[in-house]
Amino acid sequence: MTTEDNIVSKIVSLSKRRGIIFQNSEIYGGIQGFFDYGPIGSLMKKNWKDLWIRDNVTRRQDVVFIDGSIITHPRVWEASGHVKNFGDELVECKKCHKRFRPDLIDNAKKCPECDGEFTAPKKFNILFHTEIGVIEGEKLPAYLRGEACQTIYLDFKNIVDNCRVKIPFGIAQIGKAFRNEITPKNFLYRTREFEQWDIQYFVHPNEMEKWYEYWKEQRMVWYQKLFNNKENLRFRQHEANELVFYAKKAFDIEYQTPWGWAEMEGIHWRSDYDLTQHSKFSGQDLDYRDPVTNEKYTPWITETSGGVDRSFFFLLLDSYTEEKLENGNIRTVLKINPQVSAYKMAIFPIAANKPEIVSKSLDLYQKLSLKYSVDFDDSSNIGKKYRRQDEIGTPWCAVVDYQTLEDNTVSIRDRDTMEQIRINIEEIDNWLSSKLNS
Repeated sequence: MTTEDNIVSKIVSLSKRRGIIFQNSEIYGGIQGFFDYGPIGSLMKKNWKDLWIRDNVTRRQDVVFIDGSIITHPRVWEASGHVKNFGDELVECKKCHKRFRPDLIDNAKKCPECDGEFTAPKKFNILFHTEIGVIEGEKLPAYLRGEACQTIYLDFKNIVDNCRVKIPFGIAQIGKAFRNEITPKNFLYRTREFEQWDIQYFVHPNEMEKWYEYWKEQRMVWYQKLFNNKENLRFRQHEANELVFYAKKAFDIEYQTPWGWAEMEGIHWRSDYDLTQHSKFSGQDLDYRDPVTNEKYTPWITETSGGVDRSFFFLLLDSYTEEKLENGNIRTVLKINPQVSAYKMAIFPIAANKPEIVSKSLDLYQKLSLKYSVDFDDSSNIGKKYRRQDEIGTPWCAVVDYQTLEDNTVSIRDRDTMEQIRINIEEIDNWLSSKLNS
């Protein structure tokens, strides 16, 4: 295994080299806190989100899915409290003029860059401002959303009225959020543009405790199934002085990173605060009437809210491995869950200058690509092909060789063990399906 002190820099380097993640606007020197997903990373991130949707929406009868707008009516953020309270403290060095969040530099009294003195802390709002309209003087001030979940509350009434849902039920969403962070840091951990996955689960107030504990357990179990090192996952309960006034309790699912335990997802007790606030500010009745008992009440909410990019980064940390081979070389491999990997299998012809072998390889690639995400590589030597697939986390590689022309079998190499078996081409589909669903 690699040492922890440099694993982040190694993942950043690997991500660039293998087309997983790039610094945004790099040709202009980059812009801090913004990243682009490359050809490999975009497929991996899509698979990561698809797994979340599969397990939290499509395999459940009590959760529906929405895709809300990034820009909403500006009154939304007044109702939610973001305009007034969504901020951080900032200190500025009087000498080098760099700015820091005090809590991210352990409330140091001197600048960590130049040892200069700080100004007094100032509070500032981290919402991104924008405008709606085209005529100067008539533009409406607005905001990019500081959290994705607000559109769920805005659509609650439409979903209850039109989508045949009954409490208890959840509304799920994956969406972009924006925060004008003072000090983006640690690669994808703290960025200015990111995606969140949220479930707002609406319940009767008397059943809040039961459903809160249910979702708390569900979310931890989900991550444990997909991470290799389960000991690097834990719950952290918020202290009393951390809780917002409407919350009885809150827990974070944290991951053990090279810089310490870090939040990945929060399970929040939101009570009736959000629907009450939006009802007050909008003038709309957002209460729920039970179709059986005719009881009318404001639902309470259990929220699970996690960072898609942040958790994906932790998945890279979890899967990054360096192994010393018998010849003394180091093999770098992403031992990532095959359901997340960009490609499920890579197809190699053993010789790129043998038309029969190349044709057989392409036939296999085209057949499998109808059902799976697969890669085809007829460049360089076999060792370099394996190295590339190991580094992007492809779980299996199939080599079409001279024996294939004789008995229609291929050699399949396992990413994690490097062991090889031979399988008839006609059996690969069922074999691969079995592996992915095991």
